[in-house]
Amino acid sequence: MEVLLLGTGAADGWPNPFCTCASCRKALAHGRIREQTAALVDETLLLDCGPEVPRAALRYGRSLSGVRHLLITHAHFDHLGPQALLQRSWADGAGPLDLVGPADALEACRTWVGPDDPVRFVPVAAGDSLTVGDYRVRVLAAEHRVFRDGDAVLYDVEGAGGRILWACDTGPLPAHWYGHVADAGFDAVFLEETFGDRLDHGTDHHDLPAFAHTVEKLRECGAVRDDTDVVAVHLGHHNPDIDTLRLRLSESGARPGTDGEVMVVGEPIGRRTLVLGGARSGKSRHAERLLEPYGAVTYVATGGIREGDAEWAQRVTLHRDRRPSSWSTLETVDVAQVLREAREPLLIDCLGTWLTAMLDRHGVWDGGDVTATSRDVDDLLDAWTACRVPVVAVSNEVGSGVVPASASGRLFRDLLGRVNAAVAERSDTVTLLVAGLPVPLR
Repeated sequence: MEVLLLGTGAADGWPNPFCTCASCRKALAHGRIREQTAALVDETLLLDCGPEVPRAALRYGRSLSGVRHLLITHAHFDHLGPQALLQRSWADGAGPLDLVGPADALEACRTWVGPDDPVRFVPVAAGDSLTVGDYRVRVLAAEHRVFRDGDAVLYDVEGAGGRILWACDTGPLPAHWYGHVADAGFDAVFLEETFGDRLDHGTDHHDLPAFAHTVEKLRECGAVRDDTDVVAVHLGHHNPDIDTLRLRLSESGARPGTDGEVMVVGEPIGRRTLVLGGARSGKSRHAERLLEPYGAVTYVATGGIREGDAEWAQRVTLHRDRRPSSWSTLETVDVAQVLREAREPLLIDCLGTWLTAMLDRHGVWDGGDVTATSRDVDDLLDAWTACRVPVVAVSNEVGSGVVPASASGRLFRDLLGRVNAAVAERSDTVTLLVAGLPVPLR
């Protein structure tokens, strides 16, 4: 089961576009822009659809044309932008759509659906169970309301590849509620955490202490296991800065979600991602953003230290300064060994400098045997395939420029092109960065 987080922000996002508080200023300065919370599951099931969601899907390279099921939690504007149904009707060949949600939320959608649109309205209430396409869905009560008690719900969604809890929006849940998810053993839980350190907000949302309490109760009843990915969503600007928030959430075994994050739920092996790009294309920054949701990440720097090169030292310093303080840096070219022994997510930057080091090691520039480097590449590929943690590798896209003038340049270009192709073949996701924009290849 693939889950793409189309947004992880509260109703006003984070930062609030009209706010100048410290949290908003820092988020804006670092480009950490969160839109309204929603998720796309297997490109066929959509969890909530606020007005920002359709454009967010396009921004992350996904079409919503394959969505056949929309599960709405409630009718607040950031969870339901019914105008999307009108936009859908303008597309030729729009297929059938199951619109699932509380009756009041569905009522808000009816005037946006044409009389001939293949949209089926499925009103639900807490306690209902139903089959939606290939998914088994249980409807759970939310401690949240729009106009009346019961007009907001949560969803327990189970498919062939895993089981998730979509708990957004809700305040702290009563003790009897946990009996409905006892021993569920969710692969992932998406739990709202709106107010951070602000405690005078009422009862319809979580703050950090309430979030920790809810996660503890989910663990006690068996809904959350040791390997459950607990993801905080619906994050608002009353939270501390993201690095501090990550540490605070880690105390509960949770982490903040990130807009555009792709999760493979229920898959036992770590997800492998290759990020390609030319010089200054933004490939390293994009790779870092992919791993921001994880509290601890090992940054594998394959370029090493270049004595006397001030410009290189400045580049290294800039890279280090923008990484979260919870990340560690490992300078090594023994990448295959790191992949095999890893116990936390990895970012390998980059395969181009790694290949250069292998060519240096075997004296290829001076006429050494290139087959020794081929053995290094085979070892890297075996370790890449077997890696048990999420791993992102960065590499230079070298096939789009002019033919290098030197024989050594042509050799390097050809070898790295082959390395990139082989790693891409063994990757779950491949992205090309062009002028700072990610172009999904797989």
